[in-house]
Amino acid sequence: MPTLLAIHAHPDDESSKGAATVAQYAAAGVRCVLVTATGGEVGDVLNPAMDRPEVRDRLAVIRREELMTAAAIIGYADVVMLGYRDSGMPDTEANRHPDAFVNAAEDEALERIVAIVRKEQPDVVLGYDDNNRYRHPDHVRVHQLATAAFEAAADPDRFPGAGPPWPAAKLYAPIFSVRRIRALHAAMEARGLDSPFAERLERIGDATDDGRVVTSIEVGATLGRGREALRAHATQVDPNGYWFKVPLEVALEAYPYEDFELLGARVPVHHPESDLFAGI
Repeated sequence: MPTLLAIHAHPDDESSKGAATVAQYAAAGVRCVLVTATGGEVGDVLNPAMDRPEVRDRLAVIRREELMTAAAIIGYADVVMLGYRDSGMPDTEANRHPDAFVNAAEDEALERIVAIVRKEQPDVVLGYDDNNRYRHPDHVRVHQLATAAFEAAADPDRFPGAGPPWPAAKLYAPIFSVRRIRALHAAMEARGLDSPFAERLERIGDATDDGRVVTSIEVGATLGRGREALRAHATQVDPNGYWFKVPLEVALEAYPYEDFELLGARVPVHHPESDLFAGI
């Protein structure tokens, strides 16, 4: 069975990064496995309707429940929680907590991920890119560990107790490409609608996706399911907020794709690709 393994930092990341693509592959019979590094314990409650003491006091439990609901909507066959604590942002008390993901011994965390890769034997691994402008320490750590695990899992001399070596064919990172931002922004402006990307475009200036090997997956059939999964994270997502400012029908017309940066491959790659499993 073709297999995809996605590694994410917090509950909700699996729904905001490549969810429609994973849903599409799951519906087509691909075994999709989710690894979530932390419980999101120190995340803010970003939905005003959920910002209540009884929610904040049980945030870790609630976020786990939200994660399981969202993973089921997307179609993940299994969810593996590594159990690290949310690291919070730099120079915070949470970032110094001994159980924080960012403070875990690198080889210990890497061996755990390598063991999962070797057990699941994925063809495609999803990690994070190193150009992410959201520099959360847990996101940086996922990029580092996913990249290292792609190599280490294939090396028989690394972590021999973690199972027989497995050379995954491809490593990608879901990205919010510049061309996607520009396309959606232009579509909103053309309709006289308030674009959520205006400030973001000011920050990135004349930046482009040049230098990245970007694969675009057409996800018109599952883009709505990805949004449904994101709504399942009720503590983290305001249903009237940023993620839903672009109406679904506008997104489907202007840019019905999700984008991924190729970070590694053990098979020939011919661009442009339209399938993460191309060449496998």
